[in-house]
Amino acid sequence: MENNTSLQQQLLEAGVHFGHLRKKWNPKMLPYIFAEKKGIHIIDLNKTVEGLQEAAAAMKAIARSGKKIMFVATKKQAKEIVQESAKRVNMPFVTERWLGGMLTNFNTVRKSVKKMQSIEKMLSDGSAENLNKKERLTLAREKEKMEKVLGGIAQISRIPAALFLVDIGHEHIALAEAKRLGISTIGMVDTNCDPNKVDFAIPANDDATKSIAIIVNYITAAIAEGLQERQADKEEEDQSSDADETAEAKAARFEQKMDADDRNRRSKGGAAPKRRIAGPGSGGRRPAGGVK
Repeated sequence: MENNTSLQQQLLEAGVHFGHLRKKWNPKMLPYIFAEKKGIHIIDLNKTVEGLQEAAAAMKAIARSGKKIMFVATKKQAKEIVQESAKRVNMPFVTERWLGGMLTNFNTVRKSVKKMQSIEKMLSDGSAENLNKKERLTLAREKEKMEKVLGGIAQISRIPAALFLVDIGHEHIALAEAKRLGISTIGMVDTNCDPNKVDFAIPANDDATKSIAIIVNYITAAIAEGLQERQADKEEEDQSSDADETAEAKAARFEQKMDADDRNRRSKGGAAPKRRIAGPGSGGRRPAGGVK
């Protein structure tokens, strides 16, 4: 409870509770509105804490399972915060503009990413030296332009498991594509949006930089925790598989020893062995064809 109180205090200080003007509100946000002050809706921070913790738990579980969460924030005040956070936990991000079909036409987007990577390779390994100055400049500009839009998704080879959106109204195209493909959606929802459009709604001010930063940092910390737990699980699995291998090796050695002892007893007991036992002058060695 103390943690919740301190989190609530931090949210209050960051201005997460400030909504939009009453005339811009979406009636579906009514359960999340605490009051109205000077014509501005005030968000209930109890609901924000609840939504934030639910969203963080879901994102932690996704990260632990090894799946990807794509961060989407093309608003000016959110770009830098989101880009830094996504890079910190090695997750894909879109902070310039959402290309129509980025999810629904993923294969075509992947082709563009491959083209960007091949241009990058040409420019770095010296193969572009054969081109004239103007062609090299054109290539460099094309690569820069593509990197701005596609750089954040260059490392993913499949559609992400979830989308995190800073402003679900502003990112409506991304949200529609995710819905169409059945991808989980988590979003910061201000008083002018419909919270039912996302699977996990975090009622919060999505315009102020401080408000965006505190929410994004909280969920990024949850993702980082999920990734750490995944790493710990892997290490534990590796150790147990090593232990299993050791046990198997011991069992195999024991079995070989038992077989060897059994053969020795049979040959000494006159069980008509077909091979001659090595004499005392041979150094106690077995003849060829003995125990392997």
